Amino acid sequence: MNIHTKDDTTLFYHKTVMVNEVLRYLDPQPGKLYCDVTFGSGGHTKAILDSQPDCQVVAIDWDATSIETYAPALEEKYQERLRVLWGNFANLYRLLCKAKIGKVDGILADFGTSQMHIKERAGFSFYRDSELDMRMSPAYQQITAEHVINKSSENKLCEIFWQLGQESHAKKIVAAIIEARKKKPIKTTRELALIVEKTIGTKHGAKIHPATKVFQALRMYVNHELNNITGFLAGALQVLKPGGLLLCISFHSLEDRMVKQFFKEKADEGKLEIVTKHVVVPTAEEIAQNPSSRSAKLRVARFVG
Repeated sequence: MNIHTKDDTTLFYHKTVMVNEVLRYLDPQPGKLYCDVTFGSGGHTKAILDSQPDCQVVAIDWDATSIETYAPALEEKYQERLRVLWGNFANLYRLLCKAKIGKVDGILADFGTSQMHIKERAGFSFYRDSELDMRMSPAYQQITAEHVINKSSENKLCEIFWQLGQESHAKKIVAAIIEARKKKPIKTTRELALIVEKTIGTKHGAKIHPATKVFQALRMYVNHELNNITGFLAGALQVLKPGGLLLCISFHSLEDRMVKQFFKEKADEGKLEIVTKHVVVPTAEEIAQNPSSRSAKLRVARFVG
């Protein structure tokens, strides 16, 4: 999703990751129904539908703008083979029940943040000055990153940056934020990024901006990302048919650990069979073509029933 190219369906901003691996493990079959719970700009959905002309996909996204932007062209192309629903994947079971959709043969979740969000939505990137918003779905959420930064206690901010961002300089950064907001509210991405940069500096030869972990932690907190994944994983077992596949692509160590532990626990209970004995990562060729894929990790399990 990082490029502006146009094909016969829509304008794609997000370069979809690990498409070949997803298709290999999902192995779409004629007459089967699959669920892409992170529709985004439709890359994975399109790949599944193109790979098997007689399968169907239910696609879900909680960002109404993504659906409004990318779904119409795909719905026109695939007609009754594609159905797009607005909602949070944490509520997967309720969403499918409400839409009167039965159990599915496979589920794909890509937990990565869309480049469309990073480049176009307020607050996601420190490379573009904008309001500190960071909400993936403003219609669902009220609390913004600006509210968190300016209203949270020192201990709470330390907890967010340390636990979600794994930021080793959390205390020093938070102390600087507390001092800055005493003078005036911190309202923009540039203001926050500069505070972090001035506090911890930029390491020579560093590949990432010093504010990367702080922004990541804020985004995860504002959007309840880990809680949503917990709800999704539980719901997935309620909607999969016996033998159905569950594919999860993570970009953060905490996300991957959650998926790994969930798969192991359910395998021990006899509810899942782990298909990928070791985590699957992108090829060197894909990373060279799409550097943002470098941290992607795919795990796959089969629902026993």
